[in-house]
Amino acid sequence: MSDKKQFTIVMLIASFFVAWIVYSNMSIIFINNIVMEDKELNAYPYPFRILRKEGNTAIMGSLRSTEIPVSTALKILFPELKDTTDNDNEIQQAQKQMARLQAKAKDIVLRNSDFDSVNWELDENWFRLHGIKP
Repeated sequence: MSDKKQFTIVMLIASFFVAWIVYSNMSIIFINNIVMEDKELNAYPYPFRILRKEGNTAIMGSLRSTEIPVSTALKILFPELKDTTDNDNEIQQAQKQMARLQAKAKDIVLRNSDFDSVNWELDENWFRLHGIKP
């Protein structure tokens, strides 16, 4: 096989690989945009979004985990809660709102895509940007 043919074949394979990566990321961007078109989710200070794709599962960012109390994130999202304790009614209501909106984001992703399921993962980057090490 000539060098020109080998080069052409390698470039063709590389082009398909790049197209596959771009298409995969574009579908995530497209679905994240659909999630953010929801007025209630768009108004919330944390952007519920797909972080990555694993097969037919969307891995979405969450501020809720066993690693960091949700109240830590809520006090960043809502500075007026900074002096409340974890048992205060305001924190409890904010937790319920976050859980409801997280479920709503999940429903939108599953309704508007080829994903079969959603797994939640602690959004470590968000916490790092706000000075908290997960």
